[in-house]
Amino acid sequence: MIEHPKAEELVEAVAGFLESVRPQLDPRDAFLARVAANALGAVRRELQLGPAAEVAASERLSALLGREGTLADLNADLCARLRSGEMDAATPGLLAALRANAADQIAIDQPTYAPEPR
Repeated sequence: MIEHPKAEELVEAVAGFLESVRPQLDPRDAFLARVAANALGAVRRELQLGPAAEVAASERLSALLGREGTLADLNADLCARLRSGEMDAATPGLLAALRANAADQIAIDQPTYAPEPR
């Protein structure tokens, strides 16, 4: 089985290349290269952190909803319960689960974002 290069290594190599040529580019292309490198950073973080974040989100929602399922099914169930009024901000554990899920996603999408203290 071929084990290298791994997806993370490929993403890192391309991002490194973009950063190495960026200083020689005209301003517009340098900006686009920076955008592309940032996108690759998000892909790398998704590959590294995404699986654990998805498992944690599924566990939180399963505990909150009292049932098992895929993350997509659990999210759909949560949305339906919120729309129907069965659950709301006063539901024990809801806001904590949503905050934790959002924090995990922000760590992937915007790791330098500093949320306000709670």
